[in-house]
Amino acid sequence: MKLNAYARLLRYGLRQWASLVLIVGLTVANSGIAVLQPWPMKILIDHGLNVAPPPTSLTSLLDTLSLFPSPIILIILAAVGSLLLFSLSSFLDACLNLAWTGASQKMIYDLSGDLFSRLQRLSLLFHSRRAVGDSLSRLTDDTWCVCGITNSLLVSPLQHLLTLGIITVVAWNLDPALTALSLVTTPFLAGSALFFGRRMKRRNRQNRKAQAKLIAFVHQILTVIPMVQAFSAEERNNDKFRKLADESIKRAESGVLLNNTQGLINGLTATVAGAFILYFGGMRVLSGAITVGALLVFFSYTRAIQGALQGLLGIYVRLRSSEANVDRVIEDLSAEDEVAEAPNARALTILPTQRDALIQFENVTFGYEIGRPVIRNVSLKAQYGQTIALVGASGAGKTTLISLIPRFFDPWEGCITINGVDIREFRLSSLRSQVAIVLQEPLLLPLTIAENIAYGRPNASKREVIAAAEAASAHDFILHLPHGYETIIGERGATLSGGERQRLSIARAILMNAPILILDEPTSALDVGTEKKLLRAIDQLMAGRTTFIIAHRLSTIQNVDVVVELANGQITALDKHHVLNPARASHSKLPIFFPAPEVAL
Repeated sequence: MKLNAYARLLRYGLRQWASLVLIVGLTVANSGIAVLQPWPMKILIDHGLNVAPPPTSLTSLLDTLSLFPSPIILIILAAVGSLLLFSLSSFLDACLNLAWTGASQKMIYDLSGDLFSRLQRLSLLFHSRRAVGDSLSRLTDDTWCVCGITNSLLVSPLQHLLTLGIITVVAWNLDPALTALSLVTTPFLAGSALFFGRRMKRRNRQNRKAQAKLIAFVHQILTVIPMVQAFSAEERNNDKFRKLADESIKRAESGVLLNNTQGLINGLTATVAGAFILYFGGMRVLSGAITVGALLVFFSYTRAIQGALQGLLGIYVRLRSSEANVDRVIEDLSAEDEVAEAPNARALTILPTQRDALIQFENVTFGYEIGRPVIRNVSLKAQYGQTIALVGASGAGKTTLISLIPRFFDPWEGCITINGVDIREFRLSSLRSQVAIVLQEPLLLPLTIAENIAYGRPNASKREVIAAAEAASAHDFILHLPHGYETIIGERGATLSGGERQRLSIARAILMNAPILILDEPTSALDVGTEKKLLRAIDQLMAGRTTFIIAHRLSTIQNVDVVVELANGQITALDKHHVLNPARASHSKLPIFFPAPEVAL
């Protein structure tokens, strides 16, 4: 067992100590009620029914009632007592379930919150290796293991130990020999727990993997529905879904079969033990050692003792079967932070305005897989206010290079500095607050238009949001939406055109007003007319800022300061100039690979 992992998760349970104290109190009370429940039956059998036939006349009935304790009164008391004990036990059970439900939900969401926070902070490299559906499965399903851990290590042992201790003491006073006989089943139940525990863990791990594959597949398909429909892949995806579902069902059935087998063996053990108790108990009743009522009480206690023993020994099985869930949660909570923040990291709040070296790449090498670098020994210097254009064929490493600036990834070798200070010495939040990004694929959330624009500055005023939209040529189309700036857009901006999504993304960058600007093909989704309007806004946005821009259109990089060509992750050419136009580019040492006519998208 991974005790460290259990101890780590158990802390989430201990945070709900007030609820756990209440649960303990209710458990103690319920254990006391469980001890008393068989006694009305004992009183009924030993005293209430061990009499002559009931009276036949009203006079004799009144005479009987006048004698205390009369059999009829004992029968009534036994019935009322049994009803009261049952009602009180049910009430305590309801209170216990309510308290446990509240505490368990708080544990789950507490753990889920920490896991969600952790997943958000893990690097893009981590998420590139993990299906989103798998992360969702860990966040929504596997976090339930914290309830099982807390119940198995705190609540359940206490409940079963109290029940076992109290009932064993009372049963021993009734008949020590029969009590010892009822405990003979303990080694068999322990062996069953050990045998099935390891197998339950393996089956549960396989089941969780199968379920995670199914969830990941569904998530992947639902995020590319247009492509699925365009290529008529519905039936193919349905077939794969059924195969994954069948595999998940097969794993689940295997686990249920194993669990039922253990239940059958434990039940058979308890039944055999009960049969011996009845036989030897019956012989002791015939010998006059105990009464019939005492035998029934003892038989009830025997079942309670066996249930408590099964519960205690079943803790091992439950812990083993939940290890797969625990491992998946701990794996993410303990995942190595590939973009770690230094313990003594400092804030980067105001960037210098003098024209010295602001951002510098020094012999930077990086890749997504060990042994396959995407960027090789790149050195580049960007002065304050400069605009650097990165050009090159697809896969040359342009996007990867600029992704190192906000520390989406960290270089394998070399470093990136701001005014001579390694960016790894700055706090991530303060570094990224100085960088505004417009990605090639506009990323939008199913929020209102205003909330999407203000995502980088959630406290921005409505006037500032509108001004940013106007600068990005988005204001006019926003006003034509059903609710204007309060219109909620679809998932990933599906209710908007590509150009509209890109303009909102640019408006978001404009509103952020950061001193470093990253533009990854910002006009690729725009028609020529909208592009001309937007380029004017981009020129204004770039003024006074250090800008890195990736583009394949000449129009996008006409007024840049430096053009850097990348090929196979290396800088193959660098051209410093102030105006780049098609005529000049035709004599430049840079290859012309821009689309020759610019087609409106």
